[in-house]
Amino acid sequence: MKLRIIALSIALAAATFAANGQAAYKGNDVFIGIGAGVNTVFTPELNTPAPYGQIQIGRYITPVWGVRGVIGGPFQNLDKIKGNAYRTTVDNIEAYPKKLFGELFLDGIVNFSNIFAEDLAKFDLYMFVGPSMNLATVGTELTGYAYADDVLQVAYNNDLKVRFGASAGLGMAYNFTPAFALGVEGRFGVAPSIFGDADKYRKAEGTGRLTLNGVWTIGGKHGKFARAAAAAAAAGYLSKEAAEALAREYAEKHPKIIRDTIEKEVIKYVDKLINNEIPASTAVFFEINKANLTDRDKVRLQMYADAIKNLKSDDNTKFSVAGYADKATGSVKRNQTLSEQRAKVVYDYLISCGVPASRLETSANGGVDAMFFNKDVLSRTVILKPIGK
Repeated sequence: MKLRIIALSIALAAATFAANGQAAYKGNDVFIGIGAGVNTVFTPELNTPAPYGQIQIGRYITPVWGVRGVIGGPFQNLDKIKGNAYRTTVDNIEAYPKKLFGELFLDGIVNFSNIFAEDLAKFDLYMFVGPSMNLATVGTELTGYAYADDVLQVAYNNDLKVRFGASAGLGMAYNFTPAFALGVEGRFGVAPSIFGDADKYRKAEGTGRLTLNGVWTIGGKHGKFARAAAAAAAAGYLSKEAAEALAREYAEKHPKIIRDTIEKEVIKYVDKLINNEIPASTAVFFEINKANLTDRDKVRLQMYADAIKNLKSDDNTKFSVAGYADKATGSVKRNQTLSEQRAKVVYDYLISCGVPASRLETSANGGVDAMFFNKDVLSRTVILKPIGK
């Protein structure tokens, strides 16, 4: 039994998980945002907060890891606090209110919520860290000392100066829709002071920012499975729904693997598919006392039907469509009827997908003991498998 179409689809999905490199998928999970709040200088103690705004643009490379650039400004305050510079005398402590500046951050982001979510979390908790750069005038320069306590004397310098530092922070956001999130984040940074020598910690000034942010994801956020589906659908191997269902099926079987090491394990899974190490059989499961197909069941059966139709013309393999019911519930008569109805609904759907009736053989086995993992619920099933030529 050849499953090349399915294997190619999953292989392409795995490539997207591991490298996120499909050209047709570029641009998704790109986000832009705008925020407003306050920032303050911690030197030598908390200074008066100043108005602050920021604009950001970035991309999540995976649902967990991302990068972004942030532009911020426009004001910082340096208060009349002893320890900062004096102009001329000990009684004249100079304040520098609302000094203009601009800054640029390059952040690496890790989204803790999506580490544990099987697809995408509704509530995001994330951390970011990276280098920073600020641009402002030199500010002040040391001209001398006064009195015995070494009070600084400074003069203004309006030349522009670029300074480099680093920052880190935490953010929280709520995803109202796949395209819009609203959240708050705090950032702490260390860099040379924009106030120059007037700042007691001019070589390594600590600063803090608190902002409320609105973030728009272009085209909406895409989770682990949506990425796989988009890649497979873009290549034309399988419909988006079919690829997504197959990826989710694997996730349901291996939830911890998906959560911890999705790229590595999905690639291993693909290798098994391509090498035909997975048996050419499948099962469709039903709810208690039901014999109807869900959309997910139909996707699975469509793929199975495609695989049957792709057999070579000289391959006379036939396939069993065997219905079962749960012996632990229902009467013998009802279970026999259910197993017949379940086998028939699967048979009818395969025929509607173009599978020749000559390739299918149905059977109804009534109520049976637990067939898988000692769980009665898994006996409410139809099993499809090749039965020979």
